[in-house]
Amino acid sequence: MSRVAKQVINIPTGVTVTVAADAVTVKGAKGSLSLPIGAGVSVAQDNKQLQVSYADAGAARTRAGATRAHLANMVVGVTRGYDRKLELVGVGFRAAVAGKALNLTLGFSHPVSYQIPEGITIETPSPTEIMIKGADRQRVGQTAAEIRGIRPPEPYKGKGVRYSDEVISLKEGKKK
Repeated sequence: MSRVAKQVINIPTGVTVTVAADAVTVKGAKGSLSLPIGAGVSVAQDNKQLQVSYADAGAARTRAGATRAHLANMVVGVTRGYDRKLELVGVGFRAAVAGKALNLTLGFSHPVSYQIPEGITIETPSPTEIMIKGADRQRVGQTAAEIRGIRPPEPYKGKGVRYSDEVISLKEGKKK
């Protein structure tokens, strides 16, 4: 059996899990998430634990491990949530939230407006910081990657949008 799928998932208090034949729904304080279950994989709930198992040793083994990891991320997401911090590095680079849009000034000839997806909240504690929060780990990471992709850090001065924990190795400039 997959080593990841062998581990049980403990369900904390305040979280309700509904196991159906084709999907698992996890509800908590931060929201509700649902995960479709692939063929050959089954999820069983016993008291305050979830156990993932699979029928045969083919592709269902890898699906079982991925299903267990996704379910564990969902439980953490509806209890604590996930967040990602971005920093804007550059003269005049700033961000502001206006309604359901994130307005970015990133040195282009025009301002950039990014529509905030459903289930994601974006805050700007300062004009050069962006906090992305949500219950779904994949959506938070994808949103952060899309915003970073608007103006990724360039390798000579390091200007652009970067993750707060990202280290940019700068190249040496051209010498005369």
